[in-house]
Amino acid sequence: MRSSWRSVFIIALGMALSIGSHGAVSAAQCEPAGGFPAWVKSFRSEQANLSKKTLANLDGLALDQTVLRLDRNQRHFKQSFEQFSSTRVTAGRLKKAASLMKRHASVLSRIEQRYGVPPEIVVSIWGLETDFGANMGKQQAIRSLATLAYDCRRTEMFQGELSAALQIVEQGDLRPAEMRGAWAGELGQTQFLPTSYVRFAVDFDGDGRRDLIRSVPDVLASTANYLAGYGWKAGAGYNEGQPNFAVLREWNRAQVYSKTIALFATRLAATQ
Repeated sequence: MRSSWRSVFIIALGMALSIGSHGAVSAAQCEPAGGFPAWVKSFRSEQANLSKKTLANLDGLALDQTVLRLDRNQRHFKQSFEQFSSTRVTAGRLKKAASLMKRHASVLSRIEQRYGVPPEIVVSIWGLETDFGANMGKQQAIRSLATLAYDCRRTEMFQGELSAALQIVEQGDLRPAEMRGAWAGELGQTQFLPTSYVRFAVDFDGDGRRDLIRSVPDVLASTANYLAGYGWKAGAGYNEGQPNFAVLREWNRAQVYSKTIALFATRLAATQ
């Protein structure tokens, strides 16, 4: 089963913040009376802005023990930048990225005009996150998010993500059956958490849906919109020490990952 590197970095940060604020808490100390079914019922009653049809997607949910196991068995990330980047910025991936840049040149040009983000950055993120959509994950997002929202360690964070996932359904962007991704609930070809999906996803192909699973224009434009939303400066550099590197850190807080995006993009731009 694929475990997104973004899951590792994002969830590890969430764990650190949670433990730092509240201390480690055992599951037995925070499990509500009635267990998971009672928690789902309580959560559902709080979602006044969602229709009964959307909330019906919570019916019959079971706690996903695989998600809990993956969450609890995360290993501390110790790879150096050189180790991490060498296995991800490969000749084969660069060749495919260059081919996709040419194939989607028109869309990428329009995206750069609108958001100021150059094609090589958007395509590099696409490649690093899911190998250009080939490895998006297979976990049922609503079930995964409900499991993590129920678990005591980051309840507030994942309640927000679960609410956002249901909002995506409510808005008609994705059907619940389509919402499969990494074990921590990331969706689509560049692995958006649902709150980021709601905030930054755009309908760039004009079909009336913000589809980050099947629509390449939506995927690439939404990725650029995310970066623009965090202050991307058109025409400025993106390597470490340059203005837009801080924005790459907003994509992923781990410096090793941000540096890998910049390296990939630099090498990709050199192929054009």
